[in-house]
Amino acid sequence: MAEPRIYSSEYPAVETPTTPIWQFVLADAAARGDAPALVDGITGQTISYAQLAHMVERMAAGFAGIGVKPGDVVALHSPNTVLYPVVFYAASRAGATVTTLSALATAKDMAGQLADSGATLVVTVGALLPVALEAAGERPVWTCDRVEGHPSVQDLLAADGPAPDVAVDPAEDVAVLPYSSGTTALPKGVMLTHASIGVNLAQIDVLHTMGPEDRIVAVLPFFHIYGMTVLMNVALRKGATVVVLPRFDLLQFLDVLEQHRITRAYVAPPVVLALAKHPAVDGRDFSALSFILSAAAPLDAELAQVCADRLGVEIGQAYGMTELSPGTHLVPDGTARSAPPGTVGKLFPSTEARLVSVETGEDAGPGEEGEIWIRGPQRMKGYFGRPEETDTLIDADGWLHTGDIGTVDDDGWWFVVDRVKELIKYKGYQVAPAELEAVLLGSPDVADAAVIGVYDERGDEVPKAFVVRAPGSAATEDDVLAYVAEHTAPYKRVRRVEFIDAVPKAASGKILRRELRAKEREAAGQA
Repeated sequence: MAEPRIYSSEYPAVETPTTPIWQFVLADAAARGDAPALVDGITGQTISYAQLAHMVERMAAGFAGIGVKPGDVVALHSPNTVLYPVVFYAASRAGATVTTLSALATAKDMAGQLADSGATLVVTVGALLPVALEAAGERPVWTCDRVEGHPSVQDLLAADGPAPDVAVDPAEDVAVLPYSSGTTALPKGVMLTHASIGVNLAQIDVLHTMGPEDRIVAVLPFFHIYGMTVLMNVALRKGATVVVLPRFDLLQFLDVLEQHRITRAYVAPPVVLALAKHPAVDGRDFSALSFILSAAAPLDAELAQVCADRLGVEIGQAYGMTELSPGTHLVPDGTARSAPPGTVGKLFPSTEARLVSVETGEDAGPGEEGEIWIRGPQRMKGYFGRPEETDTLIDADGWLHTGDIGTVDDDGWWFVVDRVKELIKYKGYQVAPAELEAVLLGSPDVADAAVIGVYDERGDEVPKAFVVRAPGSAATEDDVLAYVAEHTAPYKRVRRVEFIDAVPKAASGKILRRELRAKEREAAGQA
């Protein structure tokens, strides 16, 4: 076999930080004094940088006072709030690993993650308290806001003990344990160390930076690695003002862009679509906005151009995955207008990549398609408690096989063109087909089922189920949709159903999704 063709970054290497993530992010916070760090986009409540530093220190002391110690796992189950980063960094400072949970998780999903991660304490919000209590079992549950008869982490801010002084090995100790479906299977805990997260921030800083003059809007969820990295870690490390919204509501989002004079927006493709096409954008003053970054799912190049022209801004893309802390590619600042349409950018510093043909296993050259393999210091430590699945994703030479098909041109611009992996990206959220298939097979009306991603009229990838009815069943599409909706989080729901006589499978029993995709393409061509 030929020697591997390894692509290296054109940027100088960066150093891997040797400090815990809370310290790396908040090192300059206290010195920034009254500069606003976090602003509630709805109420206007503001936490200054000096307050943020003090609150993290006091809450960390409070966590230590209630017994949180190194080796513990604190589960953070909340939409975006101004207290979310405080809890996140305080738990980390007390020595705990933080596992983040989707605010949309069902009690069943949440219970599974709590058990798998070994969570010792749950922090939630009043609105999600019933779900958290059902999922938590015997674990103590605290709230960020104040709920009568329930302990609140705000009480920990009154702690008068010393801030914990915890020894951390940044290269080995797991700072964050987000859950990802990886390339094919059910969600797994992704072990991100203090070093892997920290070095990714240093890598991002070479291609794209923020500063104290920037005001950004945090509408992407902090519990998702994209929001956690860019809207929390990058922004607070660089001194930007983070205007926080709990969820995406278009009019609310547009009001914040305008009224808070947002300078940079970080979004997923459906938001770019709204900004490009929605009439509510007309007549607004977005003159402060200079840059939009889209990530978490592919962005159509024409749509990006329409949005950029309408708003007079630069729009760039980025690429990565949770298992890579998460970033590997980014369109560098100031290059989005001249960069090739549809590119996900340049390779991060201290990062190597390969393009490997799925058919031949040989390395692809510029302009040729291959699976993107990545090697770099931002790579995860592994999947928690799943060494075999870790070894399936990361080979013996340290290459992480992303499951995405890409190309690179002669100038080092990268493109993602397809996916090997079965994962569906619905509005940036990961949806594992195997998980939905397991739900479907729980229905008495379903004898067999397979799920793939298809694209709807808005360009979003959505889960479609191919269902074989159980003998004697007369279930309709609405019946199937309702059953799945009852048993999954909203973002995981099946959006389309087609009844078939048999699910195509290999001799091994593996579902032949490519045949279903071909069937879908054929139907689309005839439509």
